[in-house]
Amino acid sequence: MCARSQEPKPGAPVITSRGCENVLMNFTTSTQKPQRPDEATQTDCSHPLPENRPPREFLLSLLANAAMKWTGSSFAFLAAVGAIAIWGISGPYFGYSDTWQLVINTGTSVVTFLMVFLIQRAQNKDSQAVHLKLNELIAAVNGASNRLINVERLEEEDLQNLHENFEKLIEHAAADPSPTRPHTIEEAAQLSEDGT
Repeated sequence: MCARSQEPKPGAPVITSRGCENVLMNFTTSTQKPQRPDEATQTDCSHPLPENRPPREFLLSLLANAAMKWTGSSFAFLAAVGAIAIWGISGPYFGYSDTWQLVINTGTSVVTFLMVFLIQRAQNKDSQAVHLKLNELIAAVNGASNRLINVERLEEEDLQNLHENFEKLIEHAAADPSPTRPHTIEEAAQLSEDGT
């Protein structure tokens, strides 16, 4: 079953799960609570392992996710501080030798090397998830231009052209007597072609 959100404070919006879709519900200050779907009608929100995904890849993904979660925890930070403190305190015992310095240099280099890949993986995953959500919004909103779906895959020159089109659209929208009228990239492209 989908996880339910905690009971909201009056007047605060909350996102609840309804059939694996997020539904924004605005709560009023009245005592009337919004209707929630029956638990029996909710669908399973779990994401099973795809049949065509190799178990080894799934295992590596689980290990990477666990490592990202652990390294971002308070315990990991305290462990790192503790290791540095122990290393610093042990300096006089080892006479601040080259070996003593080599231990911390090697250790931090290895950890930094591995963290680069973990951080990059986390950023790639988050970026892809954000783009997918934005693509869904663009595809679902009436009047939005589908040309902006997967716009992140365009070349830098094309992105710069889009940016310039939107700059012209901003100038056009500022002169519009109706500040709430929506404008699209299609209108921006037309303005660019007209040279206005």
